[in-house]
Amino acid sequence: MVGVLIRMKLRVLRHSLRGTQGGLTGIGAFVGLVAAVLTVLVSTADFDRPGVGVDVLAALYLVWTVGWLFGPVFTGGGDETLRPEHFALLPLTPRRLATGLLGAAFVGVPAVVTFLAFTGLVVAADGAAAVVVAIVVLPLQLVFVVLLSRVTMAGLGAVLRSRRGRDLGVLLAALVGLSGFAVQAALNTVAPVLIEGRSQTLATVLRAMPSGWGIVAVDAAGRADWLLALGCVTGLLVLIAGLLAAWGVLLVRRTTRAAVNAGPRRGRTSAGIGHRLPATRIGAVAGKELRTWARDARRRVALLSMLIAGAALAVLPAVSGDTGMLPFSGLVVVTMGCLLAGNLYGMDGSALWHTLVVPGAETVDVRGRQLAWLLVVGPVTLVLALVLPAIADPGVYPVVLGLAPALLGGGAGLIVVLSVYAGYPLPDQKANPFAAGGNPGVMRVLLQIGIMLLLGVVAVPEIALVVAGSGVPVVQWLALPLGIGVGVLCWWWWGRLAQRRLATRGPELLAEVRKHV
Repeated sequence: MVGVLIRMKLRVLRHSLRGTQGGLTGIGAFVGLVAAVLTVLVSTADFDRPGVGVDVLAALYLVWTVGWLFGPVFTGGGDETLRPEHFALLPLTPRRLATGLLGAAFVGVPAVVTFLAFTGLVVAADGAAAVVVAIVVLPLQLVFVVLLSRVTMAGLGAVLRSRRGRDLGVLLAALVGLSGFAVQAALNTVAPVLIEGRSQTLATVLRAMPSGWGIVAVDAAGRADWLLALGCVTGLLVLIAGLLAAWGVLLVRRTTRAAVNAGPRRGRTSAGIGHRLPATRIGAVAGKELRTWARDARRRVALLSMLIAGAALAVLPAVSGDTGMLPFSGLVVVTMGCLLAGNLYGMDGSALWHTLVVPGAETVDVRGRQLAWLLVVGPVTLVLALVLPAIADPGVYPVVLGLAPALLGGGAGLIVVLSVYAGYPLPDQKANPFAAGGNPGVMRVLLQIGIMLLLGVVAVPEIALVVAGSGVPVVQWLALPLGIGVGVLCWWWWGRLAQRRLATRGPELLAEVRKHV
């Protein structure tokens, strides 16, 4: 069974890694290879204090493990090339199906670069006995992180398919969005303490976590502490067996239970949204979009979580006394709100044909989607932009109030133009809400980089005016009408480009986003 699924995965990858997808996979492989090489180089480093090398490697392998856990949530790269539903009618036991899908999970760039990073276990081994233990532990460590990732994503997907668990993804992705703040804090405080060996408690915690058991076993073998080495290896085996059994149970639930509609009940506020919008075709599209964002777990994870994370990334540093970013929280929110809304037609999938078969519906559809996005992101952004500068630094009001409308208009234009020009397919609603299929993780990251760069271009005129008018408040406050003008221009211009593209290349976009992944 394992061999069959591995061959299926290889066949799918061979046919998919062409053209743009092949280039994106190559970029991802290069980045992963660099990270793996750096990890191996650290394993060759000599530290002044004994045992620090083991602590540092345990910390790095913890980072790799966390990457496997939360990377799919952040990039939408949950690999479901082979979905469990495809095998629901076959006479397979849960353990057999889980084992086969686990074997197929090792076929791909992420598993290969992780394996290369874990070869640092062999490089760091001291003595022949330690090398033997490292060779044994290396595949176990790899199986552990891959299986832990699969079980975590399967468990979250099961929770999100229920009505009570639909908001868990929002909170989880918000925590993932806060990872940048956590990494910065770790680099500034934890890393020096770890390298200098000033905290025995931190070192003990890192070694006690399953991600550090591999290097602990290798180090123990080098010191002839066979009891500790055997305990770490046995612990990894027990964890792998338990995770495999848990994954089998989750696969059974996924293939035998229908997803519960996570939308609001009748009579809730989503039904009243449409009555408050204009009674026009654009208002109808906007109302449909708002209801979709409220009811679809995948869209809620994609947008609302980024709004929460965007606000927290600016507010949390203020808790530690750094209020420099606090006045700009609204700008961070609108930026983060753009990042995961740049594939609207990919989220719709084959439903795009409803728009294409109606003459002249492209303009209405694009403008309605822009209006819906502004109604979700705009109020939060404007409230933060008006309130927080008064608390932290009223002197930044001109630049904040100038950038807020500019970024809102630019974001409303970017989400539709990128959805039309760079849309990619996603799994249907029955799949794990975190999964994106087809390995679009690199594509998604590149789209996010493009959004950041284009929003930076939108912000240049307002920032330049404020800087040029330094010391002259009247000139600085001209950034407000300038920002409104730039925002309206970007909203209209980029929306117009999206309309024309949808009208002329709509069938091609439909063929792309309706692919089964």
